[in-house]
Amino acid sequence: MTKRSATVAAALIGGLLGGAGLAHAQGDPAAGERVWRQCQACHVIDAEQNRVGPHLVGIFGREAGAVEGFNYSPAMANSGITWTEETIGEYLADPRGYVEGNRMAFAGLRQEQQILDVIAYMKSEQ
Repeated sequence: MTKRSATVAAALIGGLLGGAGLAHAQGDPAAGERVWRQCQACHVIDAEQNRVGPHLVGIFGREAGAVEGFNYSPAMANSGITWTEETIGEYLADPRGYVEGNRMAFAGLRQEQQILDVIAYMKSEQ
């Protein structure tokens, strides 16, 4: 886990437990929808349709590498990750560092608030 992904994880955990995490770990779904535009070329959130990346319908609570019909990298397929707000936040902060050897070309979101916002948007679409 990188320093940045650890910071995001701490903020998410703090906010989820009622602490004073980053922006109280509150994401804004409307702002997250704008951030999502960076994701939508490769991912679909509202339909079980794979693109360059797997669809993200039902992502929360799902094991990584579990979307039927998507060809995952061995690193992702064998990662043992279950997607939660925390793990998604850590992954979005540094996809290559969080799961070394995965194929996602996206470099990650640099601003913690953007991560919180896009997670809030993703949750609103589930």
